[in-house]
Amino acid sequence: MGFAKKPNFPALLFIAICLLTAHPALSQTPFYQGKTITIIRGGGPGGSGEFQSRALMPYLKKYIPGNPTIVMEFMDGASGRKAANYFYTAKPDGLKIGSAGAMIPGPILGLPGSNYDIDKFIYLGSTETGNPYLFFTRKATGVDSLEKLRSTSGMRIGAHSVGHSVYVTARMFAYYLNFKDPKFVVGFTDPEMDVAMGAGELDARTTSNFDSVLRKDIKDTIHFLVTISNPKGKTDPRLPGLPDLDAFARNERERQVLDLLRAFQVPRWPHHLSPGTPPELVKILREAMAKTFKDPGFQQDFKKLMGREPTPLTGEEVEKAVRELPRDPEVIALYKKLADGGPLPPR
Repeated sequence: MGFAKKPNFPALLFIAICLLTAHPALSQTPFYQGKTITIIRGGGPGGSGEFQSRALMPYLKKYIPGNPTIVMEFMDGASGRKAANYFYTAKPDGLKIGSAGAMIPGPILGLPGSNYDIDKFIYLGSTETGNPYLFFTRKATGVDSLEKLRSTSGMRIGAHSVGHSVYVTARMFAYYLNFKDPKFVVGFTDPEMDVAMGAGELDARTTSNFDSVLRKDIKDTIHFLVTISNPKGKTDPRLPGLPDLDAFARNERERQVLDLLRAFQVPRWPHHLSPGTPPELVKILREAMAKTFKDPGFQQDFKKLMGREPTPLTGEEVEKAVRELPRDPEVIALYKKLADGGPLPPR
């Protein structure tokens, strides 16, 4: 007759502990599995703002553990400030990502509807660090030189909305070049401005998306006249010889206003989360964004959509750029006058 072997209680206890502690890790599902992330674009459809986020979406899905569905929604209004206000108090659940580059200047300039603190958003990264701006006229106007531009009265210049970078740069060109009674016409998306230019409803506009205006069907209908380099001194090589607006600044304050514009453009397309988003979700999304920027597929898709190479910043770099934005009161006062809807200030 055999004898039952005495149980090895220490060994059994060890096995039980291993099973109890290993089980959650083995069965744990990634937070984002089966979920949907919504990129809320602070602006309307069409144009650079949408395209740069479109380039990101498939690669974020690829690099976020759990491969969530990623969709885009649009929240137009106040040059991205409406969306920023929404994000500032939105539930910090890590399921909504903001994208609105024009929101950055609002609180610094005290623009209406800027009910948020840019230093408190959690930044995931930016696809670009700024681009030159270009001022051009419709060829049918006959305004094909700076001399004619400065002597022509009542130029109708298109823009998205008061405070938008396209509006601000248009006002800067008008101010520094002493336009005669310019008319700033707002309420357009980028595609609508192209149509309005072709139909003769606008005489001029600005853009940072050179690729969109260098297509032959567009290029042959407009005159390129002047640029704002960005970074300073760097212009697009496809349009050599254009004068830089810095050459028309009369004093150091005017030069610093152009530098402030460039500083606002450093986090060109910042993607951000609501304040209070859990650190573990921030870490997941920042890492996915950083991996996206390094993916050759993203770089190719971005260039295909935007016509240029991406120049990305990580979330930490965007955070630093926002924290270090120039905030000199006199420079901001002049910039604000150029950014708002009132008459251009006298020089």
